[in-house]
Amino acid sequence: MIFVDRHGTPVAIDTESASRSEVKLIEPLLAKNTLQNRQPERLVYDKAADSDPLRKRLMENKIDLICPHRKSRVKPPTQDGRKLPRFKRRWIVERSIAWLHNYRRIVTRWEYHDYLYESFVILGCLFTLLKRF
Repeated sequence: MIFVDRHGTPVAIDTESASRSEVKLIEPLLAKNTLQNRQPERLVYDKAADSDPLRKRLMENKIDLICPHRKSRVKPPTQDGRKLPRFKRRWIVERSIAWLHNYRRIVTRWEYHDYLYESFVILGCLFTLLKRF
């Protein structure tokens, strides 16, 4: 998982097993924020983050979760549609992921140890930052 700012600059990364739910991985990713003195005001995510307990925990930290509700949602909606136009900027995250896919070693995980793979992802983020500035 990757956490980027509004310009697509990688701020935090986290590698986990693919079998864990994404809802459980969001908060550890935010804890790895390299800009420790600044928490994000808003978090734009896809439908995988549609969880009322997650929204509540993020609101306690003063982070507004912007994600569309799932179609199969049974509970009443917790947000109106006024914030969803910000969801259209999700392409910035996808672009940042595409930048990392320029490095072949990151696209497919060849390493046996997870710390080696995460190190190569960090190196790819560093190269991406150097190209941008």
